[in-house]
Amino acid sequence: MLVALSVLWSGSFFFIGVAVRGLPPFTIVALRVTIAAAVLALVLRATGVHIPRSRRLWTSFLIMGLFNNAIPFSLIVWGQTHIASGLAAILNATTPFFTVIIANFLTADEKLTGARLLGILIGFGGVVVIIGPAILNELGANVLAQVAVLGASLSYAFAGVFGRRFQRMGVSPLVTADGQLIASSALLIPVALLVNRPWTLTMPGPDVWAAVTGLALLSTALAYIIYFRLLATAGATNVLLVTLLVPVGAVMLGATFLGEELAARAFVGMGFLVLGLVMIDGRLLAALRRRIQLERRTKRLTGGAG
Repeated sequence: MLVALSVLWSGSFFFIGVAVRGLPPFTIVALRVTIAAAVLALVLRATGVHIPRSRRLWTSFLIMGLFNNAIPFSLIVWGQTHIASGLAAILNATTPFFTVIIANFLTADEKLTGARLLGILIGFGGVVVIIGPAILNELGANVLAQVAVLGASLSYAFAGVFGRRFQRMGVSPLVTADGQLIASSALLIPVALLVNRPWTLTMPGPDVWAAVTGLALLSTALAYIIYFRLLATAGATNVLLVTLLVPVGAVMLGATFLGEELAARAFVGMGFLVLGLVMIDGRLLAALRRRIQLERRTKRLTGGAG
C-alpha cells in the first residue's frame, strides 16, 4: 500500500505541473477536492455506507480538510507555478521531519529519540542544500515558492497526527477520506470563486482537463482511501515515510514529460533527506546492528570452537 500510495502521489506533482499551465491555483485545488469528494460519495452510496451527522465528527473533518487539503494543496499548486514538479516533491519529503517533531508533543506513543533528532537535523540540512545560497539573498519568487512547499509539508504533518483520532472514533478510512474532502470543498469553492473568478478564464485545453481529472480521481480519491487505511494501521510517522518514495517518481515524470531539469544540489539535498528519513524510521539501522551483533557472536563461537 505504501508503494501504491507513492505512485499516486508522485503523479500528483506531474498533474499539477500540467494543470498550472491553463488554470489558476485555487481553481485547480477546488476542482481537485470537489471531484474527488463527489466520486467517493458515489462509492459510499454504492456500498450502502452513510457518513454520520455528528457535529463533533464534522468539526474534525473540517480541521482535517483544512490542514490535509485546503492549506497544503493551495501552497503546493502555487509553488509549482514557480518551481519544477520534481523539486516540489523533494521539498515535500520533509513532511516526516515535521511529523516527528509534532508527534513528540501531541502523542504518547511516537516520541523523539536521539536517532530521530539526528535524522531531523540531517534532513533540514538537506533543505538548506536544496534551496542553496539564494536563501541568504533577497527572497525571490523561487525561494518563496520553495518555502510555500515547506509550509505545505508542515500542514501535512499536523494533519497526519490529527488524523489518528478517526480510528479511535470508529470512522472507516473511506468515510474519513470523503468527509474531509467534502469539508475541504466547502472551504475552497468560495475562495476560488472570489479570487480566481473562473467564469472569466479562457477555457483550458484537453491536456489540462485530463490532468485535473487524474489529480482528482487517482492522486486524491484513490490515494486518500489508501492513506487513511495506512494511517489507522501504521501510525502518522510511518505512513508519511511515503514521501521518501514520491520524489523519485515525480522527478522521473517531470523530466520525461515536462522537460524539467533540476540543479545538482537538489539531488545532493535529497540524499540528505533520505539519510535523515532512514534514521528517523530506525528499522534499517536496527537491522544492521542486529546483523553486526550476530556476526560478532558467530566469530566468537567459531574462535572458541577452534
